[in-house]
Amino acid sequence: MNSESEVFARVQSGVGRLTLNRPKALHALNRAMCEAMTGALLAWRDDDAVKSILIDHDGERGFCAGGDIRMIAESGAGDASEARAFFDTEYKLNHLLFDYPKPVTAIVDGIVMGGGVGISEPADVRIATERTTYAMPETGIGLFPDVGGGWFLPRLPGQTGVWLALTGARLKAADTVFLGIHTHFLPSDALEAFRAILAADPAHPIDVADGLETDAGDPPIEPHLPAIERLFAFDTVEEIFAALEADSSDWALAQLATLKTKSPQSLKVTLRQLRTGAGLVSFAENMAMEYALGGRVVRTHDFQEGVRAVIVDKDNTPNWSPANLASVSDAELDRLFAPLPAEEEWRPLD
Repeated sequence: MNSESEVFARVQSGVGRLTLNRPKALHALNRAMCEAMTGALLAWRDDDAVKSILIDHDGERGFCAGGDIRMIAESGAGDASEARAFFDTEYKLNHLLFDYPKPVTAIVDGIVMGGGVGISEPADVRIATERTTYAMPETGIGLFPDVGGGWFLPRLPGQTGVWLALTGARLKAADTVFLGIHTHFLPSDALEAFRAILAADPAHPIDVADGLETDAGDPPIEPHLPAIERLFAFDTVEEIFAALEADSSDWALAQLATLKTKSPQSLKVTLRQLRTGAGLVSFAENMAMEYALGGRVVRTHDFQEGVRAVIVDKDNTPNWSPANLASVSDAELDRLFAPLPAEEEWRPLD
């Protein structure tokens, strides 16, 4: 393997392995990494010697912390053409994994956010460890949970996906396995055994994971499920705010305080994205919606300001505009969600 490669792609004992190797950026995805993974997956799709796919990361740091946000923001400050090209490539990879004809395993050992969720959620086997931290924190930077969030999140139990998407809550493995975000819990010291057994039985990663999985522990989120179901079931963010305030429990007020730090525009965009995604019949439809939305949102004030506050200057004091929910108009949401002209629409790979 070339140690300079940002993705190691190779076939070992019948397993097509994709290993992320951008540790200084917590393996955040750029366009070249997405292209490398797509190229390997297309080559392996009809290769009878490849029985399944394994996605993991090299080194000790995180699985994948997201996408190349700085590049996206810099592009969004202009005509957003480079950002759209990245989204197009990334979403094609997400869809390729979603529809892949061979079993896909993702070992989510560490931080998994944004783009990392996009390449792991489509997998058949999604292994969490005691080092796993999952989040979709996009409302805190003026974005929305893309890479398939509009499909996966509303299909989690009850309103948990809406709660996760709006608050950006961080979950550990006990919660992610309980909610079905990840399919198995393995201690990190069992991962080499998983890889070794998979090498002997590359066509059946689910059986291998089933044989090694252990209990992730009691899920901290479970006692809050009735509250989430009741308080996040509304179709407007204003109603969710009002319900949390009226509930007045410590937990509800903590969620409300968190939501008040997020971009009002992003909160409204995200809720509409998830409510729309829940009614779509194909993953490709969802990705087309997110592509049209993403190309516009990255050019908004709130995304530029969110990236400045959280990633560039790190002062964590974004100046959102509009500054409150009432000032985010339905007309602006309609503009952001409008379909693209036919010649500009996102389409999956053949």
